[in-house]
This record gives sequence, structure tokens and C-alpha cells, in this order.
Amino acid sequence: MQSEREYVEYVQARMPWLRRLAYRLCGRWSAADDLVQECLVALYRHWRKASAADSLDAYVRSMLVHVYLAEQERFWARRVRPVADVTGPSVAPLARAEHRVDLLVALAKLSRGQRAVLVLRFWEDLDVAQTAAALGCSTGTVKSQTSYAITALRRLLPNYVPGGSDTP
Repeated sequence: MQSEREYVEYVQARMPWLRRLAYRLCGRWSAADDLVQECLVALYRHWRKASAADSLDAYVRSMLVHVYLAEQERFWARRVRPVADVTGPSVAPLARAEHRVDLLVALAKLSRGQRAVLVLRFWEDLDVAQTAAALGCSTGTVKSQTSYAITALRRLLPNYVPGGSDTP
């Protein structure tokens, strides 16, 4: 079937990007793989609609973000918190490794919504309107959540001096 082959080709081509995005959202490779798997199942079910979208990547990004945000509501996610996840490849390197570790720890302390806004705006390099579309919210919400999240990061990282690629 043509559409199934197109789905498989898309997933194979975009899997590294989806895993990195999921990791940046949740901060653990095992959880990122679960998010991607759930997203891909939903994508398969809705492939005809998704493949007809103006931007398939934007559509899938939005699906993944919604899977991530919905995970918080699940009973299991509220009850079980893993201690650490040290497996998997590292994310894109920052100028200094100690800053990356500090930044990832600080991001983990933000709310899911604030973390999602920062990941989409600064790691995925989406503008305010694209971020709002991915999150399904207004541009005003994106702007305010970005401001709140950056303020929280400044409180969590008082001695952090951003460099070119360190800036969230």
C-alpha cells in the first residue's frame, strides 16, 4: 500500500529528530522513546490526515508535544518517578559541558508547559506563532510562559553566564 510505504519512509527519515525533540521535552531517553512510540502509533492511525497537512513536520511536532503534555495527566506518570536515566546519546553539545548539565537539571524543574515552550522556541527554533500552533494555545500564552520560564531559569541558575549556544 502506497500510504503505508510513505509512512514508513517518513518515520525512518525523521526518527532521530523525533527522539531528540522527545528527549528535550522530557529529559530521559527511556521516556522519550515511549513518547515517540505513542506519537507514531497515533500518526499511523491518522496518516491520511497528517500527510495532507501543509507541514507534516509541524503536524507531527504538535502531536508529540501533546503526547508529552498529556502524559502528566496519566495515573502512572503521577505516581512513578524514575531516579535517573543515564542511557542514550547526548543532546546537541553546548559550549561547556557543565553548563549543559546545569541547564538540563534546571529545565527538569520547570513545569511541563514551560519546558515545552523553551524547547520549541530555543532548541527547535520555532517562532512564537509556530510554538503556539504546536502547543494549541495563543501567542500571548507562549510569550508569557517563555517569560515565566526564563525568569525561573534565572532563579535556578543564578551564576549562569550564557554564551552563543548555551542560551535556552
